[in-house]
Amino acid sequence: MGAVLFGAATYIGNSPNFMIKAIAEQHKVHTPSFVGFVIKFSVPILLPVLLLVCWLTLRG
Repeated sequence: MGAVLFGAATYIGNSPNFMIKAIAEQHKVHTPSFVGFVIKFSVPILLPVLLLVCWLTLRG
C-alpha cells in the first residue's frame, strides 16, 4: 500500500513527476532538488494522505 500511494513521493518513483521535472528544466524553470521535493511536498502533503488512507482502509 505504501509503495502504491507513496510512489509520488519522489521524482524517480513516479514517471509523470520525472517528466514534468525534465520539461521544466528544459524551459529553465527552477525545480526543487530531490531532497527539497521530499521535504517541501512529500512529507507535508503525501505522508498525512498516506496515514489517512491507511487508517480508513485498514481499521478493523
